[in-house]
Amino acid sequence: QVQLVESGGGLVQPGGSLRLSCAASGNVFSDYSLHWYRQPPGKQREWVATITSGGGTNYADSVKGRFTISRDNGKNTAYLQMNNLKPEDTAVYYCKLIGYWGQGTHVTVSS
Repeated sequence: QVQLVESGGGLVQPGGSLRLSCAASGNVFSDYSLHWYRQPPGKQREWVATITSGGGTNYADSVKGRFTISRDNGKNTAYLQMNNLKPEDTAVYYCKLIGYWGQGTHVTVSS
């Protein structure tokens, strides 16, 4: 059993930054890829970024160059640094490890 807890969401103005965290329980965190997804209001959940167990990264085109995914295996925690935020980044952000999902953290980008 793995539990994931996201944090760090909030209200930010366009052009601002936020850093999301995803803390995992258990002892399998370092063995698997960690994924960030988001679900904008009224839309389907979409993939945002992935970091592999070895640290390789991949991003959706919509966030490439603005978001950075990272992980600290010693802390069982992954991060999503989000810069130059846009109103279209408004969503509930979720992390996923294996088949487990967190509860999500809300990000609102608005002036």
